[in-house]
Amino acid sequence: MLRKSFRFLAFYSVLSLTCLAVFIFFHRKTSLGSQTDKERQLSVNMSEPLQNPGTSEVNQTSASGPCPNTPPDLLGPLHVEFETNRTLDEVREQVGSALQLGGRYKPPNCVSKQKVAIIIPFRYRDEHLNHWLYYLHPILMRQQVDYSIYVINQYGHGVFNKAKLMNAGYAEALKEYDYDCFVFSDVDMVPLDDRNLYRCFDSPRHLAVGVDKFNFTLPYKNIFGGVIALSKEQFLKINGFSNTYWGWGGEDDDISNRVRIRIKSISRPDSLIGRYKMIHHDRDLHNDVNPHNPYKLHETIKTFKRDGLNSLNYTVKDIKRDKLFTFISVDVHVPSGLNLK
Repeated sequence: MLRKSFRFLAFYSVLSLTCLAVFIFFHRKTSLGSQTDKERQLSVNMSEPLQNPGTSEVNQTSASGPCPNTPPDLLGPLHVEFETNRTLDEVREQVGSALQLGGRYKPPNCVSKQKVAIIIPFRYRDEHLNHWLYYLHPILMRQQVDYSIYVINQYGHGVFNKAKLMNAGYAEALKEYDYDCFVFSDVDMVPLDDRNLYRCFDSPRHLAVGVDKFNFTLPYKNIFGGVIALSKEQFLKINGFSNTYWGWGGEDDDISNRVRIRIKSISRPDSLIGRYKMIHHDRDLHNDVNPHNPYKLHETIKTFKRDGLNSLNYTVKDIKRDKLFTFISVDVHVPSGLNLK
C-alpha cells in the first residue's frame, strides 16, 4: 500500500514538473515574440523622417520663382475719374496697406524680372498726385512690379526744369536700390488699361500712345513723352535728359532725338492698351512756354554727349518718406536772370 502511494506521488511530481516546464517555455516564447514586435515597430518608426509640422509650408513660401511674363490678375480696361475729391490720408488708407515706407512694393509670391524706379517731376500738383497714387499703386501691384515711387519736387519758385528733375530722380533712386528700369511719368497721366506694363523692353518704351486730350491718337510720329520707360543701359547710352530746357516745351522731343540718334527705335503698346486719361489743368506757375527751346532741338546731335547725366548738378534740400512715395526736394540751380521771353 505504501509502495503504491509513493509511486503515485512520484508520478504526480514528475507530471507537475513537466507541466511547469511546458508553461514556462511557452510563456517566455510569447514574451519574446511581443518584445520583437515592439522592437520592429520602433525600428519602422525611426526609419521614417521626423515630421516638422511647419517645414512644408515654410519651404513652399520661400521657394518663389520668377513672376510670369503676363501677370495673372490684370483687369484690362479701367474706369478712371478725377471728380472725386481724394485726400492723401484717404489714398493712404485705401491703397497703402501692402506698401513699405517710401512707396516701396515687391510682389509676395514671385520675383520680378526687373526692378523699376518710377520718377515723377513735380511742383504745385498735390491734387493730381493724390489721383495718380490712387490709381497707379493698385495697377503696379497687379502687374507684379518690384517698384518704388519717387516724387522729385523742384525746390523754390524759379523757372521749372522738368527734364533736370528727372535726371536727378534717376541719380537719387540709384543711391537706394539697384534699379535696372526707369519709368518717367507726368503726374497728370493715368493709364486706362492695366495691360500697359510699366516695365522696360528691348527698345525705349513710349507708354502713353493715346491720350484723351488728343482724341487717343498720336499728335505726331516721333512724340516720346507723357510716360516713357528706359532701361538703365538705354538711359546711360543717351546720356539721360538734357539739363538746359527751362520752362515748358522741348525736353520730350530732345530725348526723342537722343533715342533715335543712339538707339534708332522706340516701342509702343497698341493704340487701345496704350490709352491714358489726362487731368486737365491750367499752366503751372513759373512754367511758361520757352520760345527758345524749339530751336535747340536742331542741336541735339551736337550737344547730347556733353549735356545730360554727365553734366548734372543739383542739391538735395530734403527727403521725406511717406507710405505712398519718396518725396525728394531738389534745387536745380536756376540761372540768375533767366528770361523766357
